[in-house]
Amino acid sequence: MPIPFSYNVRNLAVRRVTTVMTALGTALSVAVLVSVLALVQGLRTSFDVAGNPSDILVMRHGSTSELTSIITRENFQDIKTMPGIVKNASGQPLASLELVTIINLASPGGEDMNVNVRGITPIGYDLREQVHLAQGRWFHTGTREVVMGKSLADRFPSARIGQQVRFGRANGVWTVVGVIDGGRSVFNGEVWVDLNQISADDQRADYLSSVLLRAEPGRVEDLERRLEKDPRFNVIAQPEQQYYADQMKDAMPIQFMGMLVAIIMAVGSVFAAMNTMYAAVARRSAEIGTLRVLGFSKSSILFSFVLESVFLAVMGGAVGCVLALPLNYISTDVGSFTTWSHFTFNFNVNPQVMVIGMIFALFIGAAGGFLPARNAARRQIIAALRAR
Repeated sequence: MPIPFSYNVRNLAVRRVTTVMTALGTALSVAVLVSVLALVQGLRTSFDVAGNPSDILVMRHGSTSELTSIITRENFQDIKTMPGIVKNASGQPLASLELVTIINLASPGGEDMNVNVRGITPIGYDLREQVHLAQGRWFHTGTREVVMGKSLADRFPSARIGQQVRFGRANGVWTVVGVIDGGRSVFNGEVWVDLNQISADDQRADYLSSVLLRAEPGRVEDLERRLEKDPRFNVIAQPEQQYYADQMKDAMPIQFMGMLVAIIMAVGSVFAAMNTMYAAVARRSAEIGTLRVLGFSKSSILFSFVLESVFLAVMGGAVGCVLALPLNYISTDVGSFTTWSHFTFNFNVNPQVMVIGMIFALFIGAAGGFLPARNAARRQIIAALRAR
């Protein structure tokens, strides 16, 4: 028959200091793992929500990002007449010619951070339904006005409404007139300006970066194929979502290092749990003998001690998840070697990440408790009772 679970709970209560210290070790390991997963999940989420499945991004063939791409206005005029592009209520094709460049924003710590500036037109707003104006107003066409992504406005005093920033080859002064909120998307870390104004400032009136267009339902692949095969353009066409998903490779080193640290801490937690359970077995040798005399089987004792170790680890795992929850209110950035700019995003401690953290804690408890539990179960009754 199984040993009552209340027996394990009482033992943990009696050994309060050891219980707390072991649980804390597990909690720290779980907190590190959850933090790393929250960082990667936040970055992945920012890319996942950065596009409509029907949106196609068109760039010059051979380009790895919008920053290195060149699309001429002449090309754009031909591209937007291609059949299969959705039209708005005014009959205009939903195709947005855009220019992407980089500026430096001064951080509160005195260091500069590279961020994307996107020259855009009103059709570009329409194509990005997830972005809305959170504060202020949109910039006026033909003026040196900008709207800042919410993450930038939250982090940089110079990016708030009423402030002025300098960028462009003419080093012109631009006034911040609004703040955009794109949820968790990468657009929260961008600066949006009038396309014609920034292209004139950068002396790129005819040579822009990319075209974003929306294909009619069921015609995405067909439109991509026709764009790429048209000899006039020499372009690559891909879903915008795929473009941003490819940027995730810049987060892989961070994920690898974080997982490595979490694994190292997990190994330490396993040994800590194992040491605790071995000490428990040594102190409770007489109890184990008594349990055997009372008729409890070896398998019951094995299960009881493993269950105790798992329960201890689960408590630590729950504490670790709670410790990581405040990360949801923290934004950070990661540099990209593809775009040579920084992506600003929020940590995302969601239920999926917390479930993984709890499974991790279960593993620590089971791995750390099995060998001591097997040692307890294999003790001879007479030898155990003599330890009284």
